[in-house]
Amino acid sequence: MKRIVLVTGGSTGIGKAVAARFRADGDTVIITGRNAERLAATAAEIDVRSIACDATDPGQVADLAAELGEHLDVLVNMAGGNTDLQRPGEPESLEEVMAAWRENLDANLLSAVATTTAVLDKLRPGGTIVNIGSIGAEYASTSYGAAKAALAAWNAGLSAQVGPKGLTANLIAPGYIEETEFFHGQLGEQKRTALIGATHNGRAGRPGDIAETVHFLASEGAGHITGQTLHVNGGAYTTR
Repeated sequence: MKRIVLVTGGSTGIGKAVAARFRADGDTVIITGRNAERLAATAAEIDVRSIACDATDPGQVADLAAELGEHLDVLVNMAGGNTDLQRPGEPESLEEVMAAWRENLDANLLSAVATTTAVLDKLRPGGTIVNIGSIGAEYASTSYGAAKAALAAWNAGLSAQVGPKGLTANLIAPGYIEETEFFHGQLGEQKRTALIGATHNGRAGRPGDIAETVHFLASEGAGHITGQTLHVNGGAYTTR
């Protein structure tokens, strides 16, 4: 049976690669994003359906859920990113600091919570939820890292919640991934070299690395893997 797959933040980078990977299997794929024009272009390119949606807006998420069909098999919460990299300088006042932290929590934690809550009843037994975290959660001194750490903690609780429904829930924590818009042009060559140098295999990650891991977690062979954080970073952060 072909699956129905929803990928939030699916118009570029990792999200696009994830959507294309499922579509290559013949699955029905829906991608979302805030930029309707770019979203539509991506959908046409990789032959998927698009629904414009800002995952931080509860009204738009509710509309998205209503527009989806009755059933869903895979949910990939990809929408997010470091909103600090889109701000014009460091926050100065306490109000600005709190606003900056709320932006990253909205983008990276609450977007996933809202989307999952809105579509949970559509997920069929045997389905899966994959949340996209970050290596930054292991060094959570920033609002982005803290938001991704919170996402990982929520994922563990979510697994217990959805397990009786026949669903799995896991989180993938990428390291440095090239060919994305994550850094918004702010990654210098020195920092890039350092990020690659921290890996054990001497290379940057690629969107396809994450897409293949998501695809595996949605497979029958991964049915007993749930509540986990899987680090995909070339050894830049190791677990034991």
